[in-house]
Amino acid sequence: MIDGPTVLKSLQEVGMTVLVIFIGTAILETILYLILVRALHYRFALPFMLIAPAVLGLVALVVIPLAWELWISMTNMSLKHFKVPEFIGLTNYVKVFTQPVLKSVTFLPLFLRTILWTFVNISFHVLGGLGLALLLNRKMRGRAIYRTLLVLPWAVPQVIAVLAWRNEFHYEFGFINLMLRDLGIAPIAWLTTPVPNFIAMCITNIWLGIPFMMIILLGGLQSINDEYYEAAQMDGANAWQQFKSITMPLIAPVMTPAIILGTVWTFNNFNIPFFINQNEIESSDILVTALFRASFQYNRYGFSAAFAFVIFILLLVYTIFYLKRSGTLKGAV
Repeated sequence: MIDGPTVLKSLQEVGMTVLVIFIGTAILETILYLILVRALHYRFALPFMLIAPAVLGLVALVVIPLAWELWISMTNMSLKHFKVPEFIGLTNYVKVFTQPVLKSVTFLPLFLRTILWTFVNISFHVLGGLGLALLLNRKMRGRAIYRTLLVLPWAVPQVIAVLAWRNEFHYEFGFINLMLRDLGIAPIAWLTTPVPNFIAMCITNIWLGIPFMMIILLGGLQSINDEYYEAAQMDGANAWQQFKSITMPLIAPVMTPAIILGTVWTFNNFNIPFFINQNEIESSDILVTALFRASFQYNRYGFSAAFAFVIFILLLVYTIFYLKRSGTLKGAV
């Protein structure tokens, strides 16, 4: 149980942090006011003053850590070389592709498994979310209740949901194996066998991810004017033709960023693969869990920093390619 002094100390630290941020912002705004308004009489001083704290925050919280990580990725930092790491250039980046990332698994199997993991989950997320969104977009009794029930998996904290699912995959007492026994099927070692373990990871993530996609796509469906469908019905278009020619094109601007966001989240999803793969089966690891193990279990900090940048570049290339390929956001630029 957390005692009173610990809570008070935590509140004091938070209060001190807020006070430092407030004082720093006031000093920054004062300096900008004196320079841009008083000294230069700059016409657009106000916009610069408004965005300056956000820019400074991004630099402090994003740019500087990325620059520091880039430097670490070019050193041999580890527990052995922690205080004074040596500069080794691009050696760590070469090791990512040529040496085992963990004990035996290399980058290519991890990458292909991560692609499979992402493709399977996003496919079910989009198809399941779109199907449920289409069902909930109709006029029906108790629609609000159904929406609430269907969004619960996404509303529950992810770690709690994953740990609950892991118990359901227990070999002897898990609900899934109990059902299999009742059906006369031999129980499956979900948590100790590579392929079933990967399937268990996918089942858990699909269950957690469909509600998010359903909410996004339902919002897109509700923004479509009913007059389009009425005009299509008057022209003799059937349900499939209406879906293909009206629904899909009009929700594409909503679906595209949702798919990109879902892909990045799934590609970098740590909680589900880490907790379901509690026995650390290397054949079930994906890139982000391998990165965690390489960094915090094997203490290869320089190597892990290079590994992280490789993952970042992969996601950046995918996002740019998908945006250019789909072309659905051209009107928003």
